[in-house]
This record gives sequence, C-alpha cells and structure tokens, in this order.
Amino acid sequence: MTEEKKDTYLKGAMFLGAAGILVKIMGALFRIPLGRAIGSEGMGYYQVGYTVYNFMLAFTYAGFPTAISKLVSAKKARGEHAAAHDIFLTALKMLAVLGLAGSLFLGFGAGYLVNNVFESPLAYHSVLALAPTVLFISILAAFRGYFQGMKDMKPTALSQVVEQFGRVIIGLSLAFILLSIYGEPLAAAGGVFGAGAGGLAAMTMMIFLYKKRKAEGRIELTDSLGIPPEPTGVVVKNIVSIAFPIAIGAAVMPLINMLDTLVVLRRLQESGFTYAEANSLYGQLQGMAATLVNLPQVLTIALAMSIVPAVSDAAARKDWDSVQADSASVFRVSLMMGLPAATGLVVLAHPIMQFIYPGEPASLGEIMFIMGFAVFFLTQLQTLTGILHGLGKPHIPVRNLMIGAGFKLVLTYTLTATFLHVRGAAIGTITAYIIAFSLNLLAVKKLTGVTFDKRRVFFKPLLSVAVMAVFAWGSHRILLPLLGNSLAVVIAISIGAAVYGLMLLKTDTLEMRDFDLLPKGDKIAEVLKKLKLLK
Repeated sequence: MTEEKKDTYLKGAMFLGAAGILVKIMGALFRIPLGRAIGSEGMGYYQVGYTVYNFMLAFTYAGFPTAISKLVSAKKARGEHAAAHDIFLTALKMLAVLGLAGSLFLGFGAGYLVNNVFESPLAYHSVLALAPTVLFISILAAFRGYFQGMKDMKPTALSQVVEQFGRVIIGLSLAFILLSIYGEPLAAAGGVFGAGAGGLAAMTMMIFLYKKRKAEGRIELTDSLGIPPEPTGVVVKNIVSIAFPIAIGAAVMPLINMLDTLVVLRRLQESGFTYAEANSLYGQLQGMAATLVNLPQVLTIALAMSIVPAVSDAAARKDWDSVQADSASVFRVSLMMGLPAATGLVVLAHPIMQFIYPGEPASLGEIMFIMGFAVFFLTQLQTLTGILHGLGKPHIPVRNLMIGAGFKLVLTYTLTATFLHVRGAAIGTITAYIIAFSLNLLAVKKLTGVTFDKRRVFFKPLLSVAVMAVFAWGSHRILLPLLGNSLAVVIAISIGAAVYGLMLLKTDTLEMRDFDLLPKGDKIAEVLKKLKLLK
C-alpha cells in the first residue's frame, strides 16, 4: 500500500471511529428524554422489543460487514474488480432474504413472543414496530461491508450518523405525540419505531451513494484478468464462514439481555408483583439505570479500538516488550476512566437518578447504586477484550462472557424472587462482568506476561478517586438545601471531576506515554506541562 493510500485509509478509519463515538453518545442520551417522557412503565415495554431485535440483529448484521469487507478487499487487491462486485451482490441478496425473514418473524410472531415467552402483552406494539427495521439494517450491512472493503469508510460513517439522527428525531417525536393520545404502550412503540425510520434513511442514503459512485465510474465492474466468477454457493460459504463466528460472539450480550427480560418479568410476577409493577421495575433496571451504565463505555470502547492494531502489530513482530508496555498502559488509562465513572454513579446514585428522572420512585436510585459497580468491571472488560483481539484471540472474551452469563442467569433467577427483587438482577449483572473481567485479565497476563506496578496502576488511582468521592458527596450534601438537587448534582459532579483530575496529576499517576492513547494527546500534555501540572 502506498503512503498516500495508507494515509487515506487511516483518515477514513479515524472518521469511522469518530462517527462511532458520536453515534454511541447520541444513542445513550436518546434514552434519557425518552425515559423522562414515558417513565419506567413505558421503558419496560420499550426494552422488551429491543431485547428480541438486538438478538436477531447479531445474526443478520453483526459479522456480515466484516466478512464482506474482508473478501472484497482481498479481490480488489488482486485486481479482481468484477469478482469483488459479485461478492457484494451475492451478499446483498443473501442479507435481503435474511432480513425479510427476520422482519416477517417479528411481524407475525410478535403476539406469541409477548404473550407466551416474555409475558408482557402490552409490549406487543413495541416488538411489532421493530419488524421492518431488521430488513433495512440487514440491507445496510451489505453496503457498509462493500464500501469498507473498498477502503472507503466515509459512507459507513455517514450512514451511522444518519441512522442514529433519524432514530432520535423520529423516535422522540412519535413518543411524545403518541403519549398524549394513547398512553405509555404506544408511546414506547413510537420510540422504538425511530430505529426503523433511521435505518430506512441510512439505507436510502447508502443506495444513493452507491449509484452515484457507480455513475461516476468509481466502482469498477470489470477486469482484464479473465478469471471466471466464483459459484454463488462458494461465495455464500466464504461469507458465512467469516461472519458466523463473529455473529456468535456478538450474540452473547443480546442473549444475556433477552434472558434477563424473560427471567426478570416472570420471576417478579411469581414473587407477588403485579404485571404493571414488574414491568415498571424492569424499565428502571434496563431502560434507565443501564443507560447510564453504558454511557462511560464510549471512552473505553474508543480506547479498546485504538489498542487492537498496536498490539496486533507488535505481536506479529514478536516484540513482546511493546505488547506488555502497551497492554499495561492502556489498562491503566482505562482503569483511570472507569474508576471515577463507577464511583460517581455509586456515591451520587440517588441524586443523579432523581435529577434525570424526577418522576421515578426511590427504588431507581437503589438499582443505580448497585449497577454503578458494574461500570468499573464493564469498562475494564472491554479494554482487555481489545487486547485479546489484538493478540488474535477473539474467542477468549466470548467464552469468558458466556461463563459470566451462566452465573448471571442462575443468580438473576434465584435473587429476583427474593426481597431483593429487581436488585437481584442487578447483582447478577455485576457478577457476570466480574467473572468475565477476571478471566480476561488472567488470559492477558498469561498470553503477554504483562505485570502491573501495583502502586501506580492501583493504589494511586484508588487514592485519587477516594478523594474525589469525598468532595463530590460532601459538596452535594452542602449545596442541596441551598440550591436544590439539580444544581447541587451538576456542581458536585464538576467539583468531583476537577478534584480527580488534579489528584491524578499531583500524584504523578498520569505520564506522557498515557496521552499518546488520546486524540490530540500530545497537545493536551504540552498545555499541562506549561501549567506545571505534568512532569
């Protein structure tokens, strides 16, 4: 690859990464106004639909863009442009059929799923509203994989932003309109329908870009090599052989969430809660608390993505010193991100949830208090997963997460029917992440031989976050009677963040190498050095 082409590819990859982060932020923040509008009851209906949809999407979407991209890229590199385009057309037809099958399944099976599987009949319209989305997203996957295989990342990035933007605008608009007319069940369905609207908009944009590039001659359809096209059966087999293992890995978390839906709603009702009460508690758990748990992932997912090529390159060169140094550094930076996020959500659990969802009962704060601990283990789990992917061992984090999921299922089933009710499901989630995190950490240490400076990696960040917690909690307690909860929360979080940052610098926890992992990190480091906050 020439330097010019390499530079173009890297810029495209950075553009795609930035779009991915923006999409995740928009997705996480989308649920906050939605939750405020339709409440925990509506979020319960909303989540039932999404658990089924996300599980299905793992098989019709997750691995196919990667598989198509890899096969197209290989053909293009050999000059087999016609064969590359044939792969795309075959994949497009295959995904259209799979997507249509998925849509029909959701459309005609919605009633059976909500009545007999999840025992949440009022979630019917939420499941039904997602039916067309499976088709749109499946077709979209084929286009994304093709463009990525051509080293053109911008269409995928733009489509992701368009998809999420359409989801937010249409979903929220429909939710607010339907809430005032029909109530929570249909309002939740309106929020869910935003995914289909966004998917349709993104698919339409991708088709337009494809036709435009084709008309401009930027998509080569012929070659002079005289190589006959591969049989359709061979192409399908090649795509599936790459996509299926990825899909299995991607299906683990949706499967956990789907089992959560099935178990939690049933066990709560078996223990004496009414359907409405059980649905509301489930909405607090998955629709509200889980939203904040997933928000800090935006930073650590970006960090995990950045470490994959670095570790992969060093491992390929057998440069184990670099593998160990990079692994230790990224783990430490990830820990410094996950610790304050988890601590803040635990220490200020009740005030934060009251601030975001003022109409919800105190039980939401209790759920958030428990789920806050999950943030730390989830963020570290993702970083360790990135390291293992870089080492060429993607099956290890999948296996470990499945082991954790097994423990979660047992604990959720057992504890949800006790006095803990939905808090038992939260404890099950934390347990799953702790087990998967611990197993990933053991695997990374075994494969790389990395060791951690306990003082710098653990003691100093823990000291910094402890001081942060005292200032955040104390400032909220002092300001609450003077300013009210909302302002007190905002100021307490700001004070906590400032104190934590200063503690990291004053204890020399941060070093120059750490800033290399961040966008514009060198410039940030230079500013801090001028202010004499960084040595």
